[in-house]
Amino acid sequence: MLATILAAIAGAANAGGFFALGQYTSHMTGYLSQLADNIVLGNLWISLIAVLALGAFVTGAAFSTFLINLARYQKRQQQYALPISIQGIFLLCFASGGLFTSEFGRLFALCCLCFIMGMQNATITKISSARIRTTHATGMVTDIGIELGRGAYRLSHAASPVAPDWRKLRLLLTLLLAFFLGGLTGAVGYGQMGFLFSLPLGMALLALGLPGLFHR
Repeated sequence: MLATILAAIAGAANAGGFFALGQYTSHMTGYLSQLADNIVLGNLWISLIAVLALGAFVTGAAFSTFLINLARYQKRQQQYALPISIQGIFLLCFASGGLFTSEFGRLFALCCLCFIMGMQNATITKISSARIRTTHATGMVTDIGIELGRGAYRLSHAASPVAPDWRKLRLLLTLLLAFFLGGLTGAVGYGQMGFLFSLPLGMALLALGLPGLFHR
């Protein structure tokens, strides 16, 4: 349930990054390729943007992991509530990105959203013991293909012990659909409201995280 909600929010925020900033902020593969290409072409400004986006994503993932491990050995029931709540706060901050119309202001908003994406991906990775990542679909689509391939092999070799994990396949399809529907919602929301559409997304994350912070 938590992974599904986070996948939907990630899809919405990713669409928001494109509509508000012209960048998909969860695609680190694209930024790494962009960095290599533009170093060769001599486009230092675009290379710098790619470095900052990658750095913000990694920093967000590291920060989330630090918080989870800090809480794990002190207040166990809060180990995931704290990073999810902080992600909500950062999304509320991202809502103010429209106030910064300069190039550096937009760069700040981009880094802020990449930081959030890194935090969320690390959070759900820790929760699921590295079985689920919600901010990008490449891994999920690959795993769906693997399970379908296992199913096809089982059909052609009935005596084989190889069999698809139907529960995992249902989960992956659910997450993929949630990411897609979140993307549709984000595209419409950010297209109509701009940065302000981050407000309901941030409030949703706070609604998920805050009860755990105050639970005794």
